[in-house]
Amino acid sequence: MDSYSVIIKPHVTEKTMNLIDLNNVISFVVNRKANKKQIKYAFEELYDEKVARVNTHITTKGEKVAYIKLVEEEMAEELAVRLGVF
Repeated sequence: MDSYSVIIKPHVTEKTMNLIDLNNVISFVVNRKANKKQIKYAFEELYDEKVARVNTHITTKGEKVAYIKLVEEEMAEELAVRLGVF
């Protein structure tokens, strides 16, 4: 699966903004068929950042959301600024 088809868009809510600030976790809406290894590989390829872990969740709207914890401290906030989330 292509990296661009795995990660669809950033997922921005009040909860995810707190996760960026407090836990160094950034969240994305991802392809529903993608598994955690594919999500980790796609994120590392697209954004050149090391991933510590990936947690996934399917919302009531049917979207799959991946919570990606980064290895380097404060990188989630810096990446969110680059993406235009902040």
